[in-house]
Amino acid sequence: MSSSETLPAATDQALDYDAIVVGAGMSGMYQLIRLRQLGLRGRVFEAGTDVGGTWYWNRYPGARFDSESYSYGFSFDPELLQEWSWSEHFAPQPETLRYLNHVAEKYDLRRDIQFNSRVASAHYADDWRGWTVTLEDGSRYRARYLITAIGVLSAPTLPRIAGIESFRGQSWHTARWPKEKVDFTGQRVAVIGTGATGVQTIQEVAKTAAHLTIFQRTPNWCAPLHNRPITEDEQQRIKASYPEIFRRCQETFSCFLHTPDPRGTFEVTPEEREAFYEELYASPGFGIWVGNFRDMLTDPAANREISDFVARKIRQRVKDPRLAEMLIPKNHGFGTRRLPLETRYYEVYNQDNVTLVDSRATPIERITPTGIKTSEAEFEFDIIIYATGFDALTGAFDRIDIRGTDGQRLKETWSGGAQTFMGMLVEGFPNMLMLLGPHTALGNIPRSIEYNVEWVSDLLRHMQEHGLTRVEARPEAVQAWTDHVKSCAAGLLTFEVDSWMTGVNRNVEGKQTRTIARYAGSAPAYRAWCDAVAAKGYQELMLR
Repeated sequence: MSSSETLPAATDQALDYDAIVVGAGMSGMYQLIRLRQLGLRGRVFEAGTDVGGTWYWNRYPGARFDSESYSYGFSFDPELLQEWSWSEHFAPQPETLRYLNHVAEKYDLRRDIQFNSRVASAHYADDWRGWTVTLEDGSRYRARYLITAIGVLSAPTLPRIAGIESFRGQSWHTARWPKEKVDFTGQRVAVIGTGATGVQTIQEVAKTAAHLTIFQRTPNWCAPLHNRPITEDEQQRIKASYPEIFRRCQETFSCFLHTPDPRGTFEVTPEEREAFYEELYASPGFGIWVGNFRDMLTDPAANREISDFVARKIRQRVKDPRLAEMLIPKNHGFGTRRLPLETRYYEVYNQDNVTLVDSRATPIERITPTGIKTSEAEFEFDIIIYATGFDALTGAFDRIDIRGTDGQRLKETWSGGAQTFMGMLVEGFPNMLMLLGPHTALGNIPRSIEYNVEWVSDLLRHMQEHGLTRVEARPEAVQAWTDHVKSCAAGLLTFEVDSWMTGVNRNVEGKQTRTIARYAGSAPAYRAWCDAVAAKGYQELMLR
């Protein structure tokens, strides 16, 4: 027994709250609801001025769902499901934010959320068995539990280009977009980046900008979204079908309405294969990515078939053969990186007011007071948009000074790659519970959020019922889960590619090497593992 174990637990009077939640996005909002149901005093600290998380910060033009709206919202309250009507099959950001505001009002969440409150540090103290959370303004709060609800894509990164601060025009990262409407009419606009955010931004800005110049370092495979309004008849059918919709999400590999086809690519004739690809390409949503042949992401030859198909589609849609080739990825196969869904994105490059610059062939040397200088030319702009993504999965954790027992820093603990237990606990960081930590199941994120919040809440209930105040993952459990995560990644083409899903970000120091930062198994398998831990009385955890 360590000396710290002999010290008495803190009394409730020593705590400001039972639990502090970091972040008021979907996971923080739902966790607050569950904490109240447990009778625990919870406080949510949120850096923004209101609820919404991803949908609060990402206000850029074109931002919207790429999973079906009715599969995305909260499922825990039948009344909420019936009173909210989605207007489109893939809702735009303003509508999603209205939905989350509605949730906050319906459950009176704001009274326990402190806005404009960015967490700077969270330190665990074993002498009183709790966490001290310090905000950027210096104020401190103590709680027994620290629950992180900070998301997997919430730490935006700017490119490492000299002169960014010198630009005299307007400039924003897409995840720090102004609340006021931006008018691109008559403006010379630059967009740096062609990932999922860049694709959505580009196809909107191109409609009104006097001229749009796109700086592309790595082209991405994209597929049509096929969005449309939801008719009144469809609305009624959706609301009557919610039990089946969410049951389907529970059954599929990644909680979308789509799941891999059981056939192999070469188990059908070339004609059948082409017809299947055409059907997927003409269908809405992620079906072409997560509903394709079962071997698309494991067999290089199978992946080459779908890559060639989509390349042909790009050549058909882009009139200039030179531009079409610039837009076809050469360093990764279809679906091996996060797939952007688009609406007439490729047709943008047929417009006279759009220019595409290959940032590999002619790198950006610096941002100037009037625009951008590459190795070949100098451009003048009124607006620069940085669609340069996020320090994903662990980045939001790295930006908070999180220290566990004996002052160990989480960032240092994870310096060689994240190690967790089920993506929710970390050895050496007692009473820290992560709702979307690295190595948790992703996919259709709200489905993962609801499950993880409920698992954490059940653990807290178990601790209440048994007079327990401290929980930590056993080292052997962490090792077993980490080994399992690595085994799930074996043989997947995704992990042979540099992307945020493999922990690579060229704009972040120390993140140029691939790691197993993401759980690649199925959501049902993930839940089965977590359910088994709870059913056996949490034997993998040290509870006292």
